[in-house]
Amino acid sequence: MIKAIIFDMDGCLADTEPIICAASIKGLSEWGVTAVPDDFIPFVGRGDDLYVGGVAEKYGVPYQVRMKERVYEIYLDLVARDGKPFPGVPELLENIRARGIRMAVGSSADSSKVEANIRALGVPRPWFEVVVDGTMAARKKPAPDLFLKAAELLGLKPGECCVVEDAVHGVEAAKAAGMRAVGVANTLPAAELAEADVVKSATGDVTLADLGIEE
Repeated sequence: MIKAIIFDMDGCLADTEPIICAASIKGLSEWGVTAVPDDFIPFVGRGDDLYVGGVAEKYGVPYQVRMKERVYEIYLDLVARDGKPFPGVPELLENIRARGIRMAVGSSADSSKVEANIRALGVPRPWFEVVVDGTMAARKKPAPDLFLKAAELLGLKPGECCVVEDAVHGVEAAKAAGMRAVGVANTLPAAELAEADVVKSATGDVTLADLGIEE
């Protein structure tokens, strides 16, 4: 029986992948890196150190933490202005909550970014009983650590949790954790998320039944 839904954030609940991409391109340009959006695709869902650093190193520029810090400075300004939930997300969250199912966030991003994204959703912060960010687990996705930490903090067994993810590495992490996985093709083609138990074209299309919740 599913007792909690653990959501990824970027590209899953919040339509923020274009924003972090734009912020990363602008930030890395200050180190002489001329990146393009496709450069970032292999690093989606694996944490922002790798998202920013992997592209920097692709262009022969050694990664330094200041790069991510600068990207975050740009990102936080942009997301406050342009961040928004995907269509249907607030309604989905309301439906889950109305059924008494608990909700959590499991994101590889740092806490400042995760909290900014939650604000962009426009829903009450307490709806997410547990928020696990990338600093709270030893390994990032596709390792299961973030989702297992969320289950631990919720006081639930992995099999009592369902994960909603838009990234291949996130789906792999959910399955490695022993959790039900729902893939949403907001960022990548549906075929790339085939390891998930259910794949939907968008987060707003997810039903309670998809999540393993009896309607």
